[in-house]
Amino acid sequence: MKTLIIAEKPDMGRNIAAAIDPKAKNHRTYIEGEHYIITWAIGHLIGLAEPDAYDDRYKRWNIGDLPIIPDVFKLVPNRKTMDQLKVIKELAKRCDSLVNGCDAGREGQYIFSLIQRHLKLRQPVKRLWISDLTPETIRRGFAELRDGSEYENLTKAATARSEADWLIGMNGSRAFTTKHNVLLSVGRVQTPVLALIYDRQKTIETFDSLKFYEVEAKFLQEDTAYRGLWQGERMTDPKKAEAIAAKVKGKAGSIASYEVKDVKEYPFKLYDLTLLQREANGKFGFSAKKTLDTAQALYEKHKVITYPRTNSNYVTEQNIPEMHKTLSSLHGTSYDDWAKGANKSLVHKGNKFVCNPAKVEDHHAILPTHRKASGLSPDEAKLYDLIVRRFLSQFYPAAEYKSHTVLTEVEKETFKTTVKELLSLGWKVLYADQKKDKPKGAKKDKEDESEDEEEVLEPFSVNPALGVKCTDAVMKEKETQPPKPYTEGTLLKAMESAGKQIEDEEVRDAMKDSGLGTPATRAATIERLKNVGYVTMQGKRIAITQKGRTAIELIRAAGVELLTSPEMTGMWERRLNEIARGGASDAAFMENVKKFATMIVDKVRQQARADIKAFEGDEKPGKGRGQRSSRSGASGRTSRTNSASPDASPGKAARSTAVKERAEAPGDGTIADCPRPGCGGRLFMGRKGYGCSHYRSGCSFVIWKESFGRSLTDAQVRAIAEKGKTAKLKLNMADGAEIQGRIVLRNPVTGELAVEADR
Repeated sequence: MKTLIIAEKPDMGRNIAAAIDPKAKNHRTYIEGEHYIITWAIGHLIGLAEPDAYDDRYKRWNIGDLPIIPDVFKLVPNRKTMDQLKVIKELAKRCDSLVNGCDAGREGQYIFSLIQRHLKLRQPVKRLWISDLTPETIRRGFAELRDGSEYENLTKAATARSEADWLIGMNGSRAFTTKHNVLLSVGRVQTPVLALIYDRQKTIETFDSLKFYEVEAKFLQEDTAYRGLWQGERMTDPKKAEAIAAKVKGKAGSIASYEVKDVKEYPFKLYDLTLLQREANGKFGFSAKKTLDTAQALYEKHKVITYPRTNSNYVTEQNIPEMHKTLSSLHGTSYDDWAKGANKSLVHKGNKFVCNPAKVEDHHAILPTHRKASGLSPDEAKLYDLIVRRFLSQFYPAAEYKSHTVLTEVEKETFKTTVKELLSLGWKVLYADQKKDKPKGAKKDKEDESEDEEEVLEPFSVNPALGVKCTDAVMKEKETQPPKPYTEGTLLKAMESAGKQIEDEEVRDAMKDSGLGTPATRAATIERLKNVGYVTMQGKRIAITQKGRTAIELIRAAGVELLTSPEMTGMWERRLNEIARGGASDAAFMENVKKFATMIVDKVRQQARADIKAFEGDEKPGKGRGQRSSRSGASGRTSRTNSASPDASPGKAARSTAVKERAEAPGDGTIADCPRPGCGGRLFMGRKGYGCSHYRSGCSFVIWKESFGRSLTDAQVRAIAEKGKTAKLKLNMADGAEIQGRIVLRNPVTGELAVEADR
């Protein structure tokens, strides 16, 4: 018999087939060779069942039925991909062994595990664990297949993560929604991230700015001119500052001290996913999701970078030869000059800034592969360029400076001067064409540094034995500044360290195991906050909506503020990582989650109902329909959010209060009867979806406007509601494929949609 290889996506399956059996025959849904049959999932083929799968009474939302805590979680196939699941089932009957070829990470492990459990596959399993999709790496991975049992702890962690998210999301969302008669989404990761945004906004709003004053003096010693800042306690009296400026201006002074030291600045660390997302957001305005999707395309479609969903900034000893090979492959490309100027000997196993196996778990840092890039889209090219430059910088020496610190004394007043004199650009030559866009990753953000440091290209020196003259002195008015609103980049940084404002890289590295979510899920969490109407984007800034504010205030007022605690949720993530390593019990973790879900429900029962006006506020009619809402519902993912998604909202529709009130009178602005059996409500258009006028009674039916790459019209939604399908349309699937087909109503209870492809 043969071995069945199950990849995570079609492209990955085809790459595997091309590497290990290029003569294998393509059968569209699988590829068969002499020894192997290669097939694939299409993301998640299986999911956790909705509550009504356990009891019909859960179809109606009622706080009296909570908490919902299954003894054993039921699995259900995704109807959109049922055919592919049947293919896997039939192929497995012809094979006596399996290879898990899904993504080498927690989610990939979970996808395979769900298929294995649902189909009751009993064959022995081997695990393919690779970090890029080049043929050489795939073949080496098959030569080094490991026993599937070695990853049992990772499976336990993945399962615990999913079931914990279900328990918190389902119970929390239903409890708060039914109590307050407004669709409120609650989630294990989503809610503390929203709390970070809320707390930052409150700090900004309550910030009391304070004026203070500095004195800047200009000095001249022979031909050397420099400036210095007055040293002393912060001055809040402008008269004092003016008096000091007048006192020293035009007067002679002396050098009280002069210190010179050599400084080296080494290249910034290689990228992990979060750092890449942060920099792409700062430089290009990419959302975290866009960066992840683009990086995934570079990995899976073009095969020009290694596995992107990593939390490591380092490589292992085994990666060093591959890095050298990649460097050689960059000769003759647009990076030829830099590749020729690189020094291979600088990247070796003894260089702990690059090679640190202790800080590599599942995957090493993101690297370019030795495959030459071609056919990249403009956005793919931008991201690839970031990765290549960061990679090449490791083969360049440190940038070298002389740091000059001068204390100048005039009329018993002391002024400090710090001059950073460039001696050698080193690795910074790679960024010489991006002077305004310095790469991130340093221990301090540049914007937080004092203005008293000046970087110069020409030689600088003073003579302590000679006098100086203060040629000018001026008072400068300053003002203390509140923290800046979060951007996606700075929010990712906060999520990585569970909200702790940690500048020290080593400490921040230690916090990675207890961050909010994982590198692979943080982008989806931010998108979810947009989709449920808790935040909006104002340029690059993330702004919390009135609904988002009220949600956090209600949760905290209920006495379940732990649900909003980044540190607590970060500790949960750390525990999941410990489970994956075999250092903690998944059963004990789940018991604690069940107790917490029960506590949430108990606390919410005792809470007074919020006034509906508490959810009204800052959003103008139509706001959010443009670039934000149209992009937030990614094509092909809309119907999936109607399933038991961990952080998804109960009905999933972010309805504005004005639309809710309008929908109270059936026929006013409604377009069709609600398809949910026995409901009797009418569908109306909300800000991002078409919901039911009986939502207050627990009807969670909703059809998202943005579905499968289409912005649905009233007529199309009416056709779905009344006929069960649209006319033939051009649609975009989750894997990026464009097809001709019809959008069909898969689930009349929830509004979940699917695609009926045109044969």
